[in-house]
Amino acid sequence: MKTRLNRYLSECGLASRRKAEEFIREARISVNGSIVIDLACTVDPDKDIIQFDGERIKPEKKVYFLLNKPKGYITSTDDEKGRKTVLDLIETRIKIFPVGRLDYDTTGVLLLTNDGDFTNFLTHPSHKIPREYKVSLHKPLDEEDRLKLIKGIILDRKKSRFIDISFTGKGERNKVMVTAVEGRNHFVKNMFSALGYFVDRLERTNYGGLDVKGIPVGSYRILSRQEIKKVYETYGK
Repeated sequence: MKTRLNRYLSECGLASRRKAEEFIREARISVNGSIVIDLACTVDPDKDIIQFDGERIKPEKKVYFLLNKPKGYITSTDDEKGRKTVLDLIETRIKIFPVGRLDYDTTGVLLLTNDGDFTNFLTHPSHKIPREYKVSLHKPLDEEDRLKLIKGIILDRKKSRFIDISFTGKGERNKVMVTAVEGRNHFVKNMFSALGYFVDRLERTNYGGLDVKGIPVGSYRILSRQEIKKVYETYGK
């Protein structure tokens, strides 16, 4: 299947798409023995021979990690302030990146991969992939407010809603389970904040059917191809 040359170079782990475009402009990339300088060039990885400075480039093996993120880690590949990142918890030589973000103090399900297509699939709003969160609020959630959050409120000039909110503690209305299909930064915290609630604790317990049951906090496991295929089959309709 044909793909843009810069995208292919990025997926092989050579460089970012922008940097790959620089390599193309510098005439350092050849396809089937011919130098390519056209940024719109497409290639078929199954048929074409792509080289960088004369050495053949091969696709990097796709890897998928499911991390039970602890508090105190930045969801980023690096941090200018020198803080610990989630990559510090993963043992791999392959260049990977987080799928979406979890706040510094938020725990739970976090996926990391080098598969850009899978990342785009999970995060694209049109697929409406559910995320489940266990939330502790600073005060009991009023039933009227619970219904408002399900029906929808205006957040950042856009109507936003939770798919479901249920109470998890016996008689404790400050502990709830939330289901959302939105992936905006701080979405859960901002939704509650809009109605005057402060989130004391937030844990993502499920993302697209994947959970961290059996995975200790700070640990991870490698997802199988079958698990990735199931996500595509479930939400790619």
